[in-house]
Amino acid sequence: MAAGPTVMLPVIITIIGLIFGLKITRAFKSGLTLGIGFAGIKLILDFMTTNVGPAAKAMVERTGVQLDALDVGWGSIAAVTWASPIIALLVFAILIVNIILLILKRTNTLDVDIWNYHHMAIVGVMVYFVTKNVLLGVGASILMAVITFKMSDWSQPMVEGFFGIPGVSLPTVSALSSLVIAWPLNWLLDRIPIFRKSTFTIKDAQKYLGFFGDSMIMGLVIGLVIGLLAGFDITQVFQLGVSMSAVLVLIPKMTSLFMEGLMPISDAAQKWSQKKFKGRKLFIGLDAAVVVGNPDVITTALIIIPLTIAMALVLPGNRVLPLLIWRLFLSRLLWS
Repeated sequence: MAAGPTVMLPVIITIIGLIFGLKITRAFKSGLTLGIGFAGIKLILDFMTTNVGPAAKAMVERTGVQLDALDVGWGSIAAVTWASPIIALLVFAILIVNIILLILKRTNTLDVDIWNYHHMAIVGVMVYFVTKNVLLGVGASILMAVITFKMSDWSQPMVEGFFGIPGVSLPTVSALSSLVIAWPLNWLLDRIPIFRKSTFTIKDAQKYLGFFGDSMIMGLVIGLVIGLLAGFDITQVFQLGVSMSAVLVLIPKMTSLFMEGLMPISDAAQKWSQKKFKGRKLFIGLDAAVVVGNPDVITTALIIIPLTIAMALVLPGNRVLPLLIWRLFLSRLLWS
């Protein structure tokens, strides 16, 4: 386990590919591709931290705004999870529980989104490090997995209806967690006449974004603003702007490697499920990134980014500088 996630991830993915019937060469290539993508993500995060970290500190000192905690995004969570000494146990426990629930007809989601198992595994990792008990850690991840699969089943009709992707569910915890707030709010708004009768759609907002609708331009603007608030000279300001723009462009390219590596696993899992569960309507669980390229999602993200930064500046007691809001764009270049 001391080899780290860039080694363990290819090994685990290769084994899972073999379980689903892939040839060893193709399974190994899939695992290696994910490992390369993970290494690329880490390099970009290190690059961003090196460039933005000093600017964030200078901004705090100059403006008095105490945003000294950087949002380092899901990459750090994934790194901690995949580097855990019990990650192999957690991944296989989640996979086995998924298959058992399918056999017992307690879920219709076959989660082939192996990479995002880290969302469920991190719960077990945290329990393990607090209790030093492997069984409690595995049990915590299993409980999180059961909740995730049930929520995936529940939300699948909404995913299919809005995004037009039949037979697919999204068992990504970070996406499903939004339902806890979004569904009750949607229910409430549907019962308020002014909102229920409104014909305004997100497409109506797209025409106002124009030039700033491009993620690389948004990254440039964010970098420039941070540099100015930090009191940098003009050269440093533009260097920071270009650095942030580079991050927003390079992250989706690295993420595309994840998708490239997962597709053979996904295809093999679908064939395996059709063979083992004949006559069942199963949902293939995929990364929520498959819907991030939707124009409505992109537009919503572009609207939320400045609002989120503004909230970070005025929210009492907040210390988090939300630099990695670009996570909302993870697959834009891949799926646009």
